[in-house]
Amino acid sequence: MGALTYWIAGLFMPLFPLSMAFNALFGRVRSATVRIILLLIWPQIGLTLVLAVNRPIPHWCVLLALFTSALYAFRAIGLREVGQWIGYLATSAWALLWVALVVHTDPSTVRLYAFAFSLPLMLLALLGARLEERFGAAYTGLYGGLSQALPRMSGVLVGVILAIVAAPLFPTFFAMLATVAATTPTMPATALTVAGVWLLWSWAGVRLLQGLIVGPGNGTKVPDLSLAATWVYTAVLVIMLVGGVLLTGDLI
Repeated sequence: MGALTYWIAGLFMPLFPLSMAFNALFGRVRSATVRIILLLIWPQIGLTLVLAVNRPIPHWCVLLALFTSALYAFRAIGLREVGQWIGYLATSAWALLWVALVVHTDPSTVRLYAFAFSLPLMLLALLGARLEERFGAAYTGLYGGLSQALPRMSGVLVGVILAIVAAPLFPTFFAMLATVAATTPTMPATALTVAGVWLLWSWAGVRLLQGLIVGPGNGTKVPDLSLAATWVYTAVLVIMLVGGVLLTGDLI
């Protein structure tokens, strides 16, 4: 049953080709609320299944997880639809939880990593819904110039994308840093692959922001985020920054 459980878990801590199931489901869901629920619980289900086996993670799982993570990180670079971008980044990040389970003996730590990866993606799902309400779709290059037309939303978007791609001081940064540091002594190739995935995330994030907020706008007049909503998003980002610093342990 161990191998079968790992394959079932591969639906939730995505392993290619099972990873296509989550992205197909996520692409069909249009409700921001349902997307947020999926982003929150999907990897936690996978972790519960893997931890229930109570055996060492097979080497093939780690290799397939690294391939899955790198594949979806690379494919995210060319994506234009925000919802699909969220799904691919989630897939890439959650696949790395297999590696984290190998190097971290405390399951609660890996559960925190999963939540750290999911939370900023949940915020982006909300922002993507706001863009769809205002413009009818959330595509890069469709309207552009949001920094001029919607300065508050643009500022929040930048902060959320930085959290997703594991910029310094966010919890995702320390999750990635801890995984790279833990794998370097015994699994240097794995550490190098994780670092490469991290770099691809940054590239994908820059491309997404470039297509949304850089350049001239199309002249469409739409309302910006309300001041209250901006403060809520900002507060969540600040809490994430503080939480990242507090949870660093021996890394700082």
